[in-house]
Amino acid sequence: MKVVEDAEEALKELRSALEKAGVILPSLGLDPVSLARDVPCPLVELGRCSVETARRLAAALAGVAR
Repeated sequence: MKVVEDAEEALKELRSALEKAGVILPSLGLDPVSLARDVPCPLVELGRCSVETARRLAAALAGVAR
């Protein structure tokens, strides 16, 4: 399924970019429930993270927004 393949590729790109910024989201993945829907399909589940990880993510995004 092309849509799922595209979503998996986007997920790999996001995971790689986050890792380069020092951010690891352990539960990052595709939402399995959204795979059964037509729209929007699929969704990326960012999941939960620690306070430290949230701060790293915010710092990484702030650097891009400048």
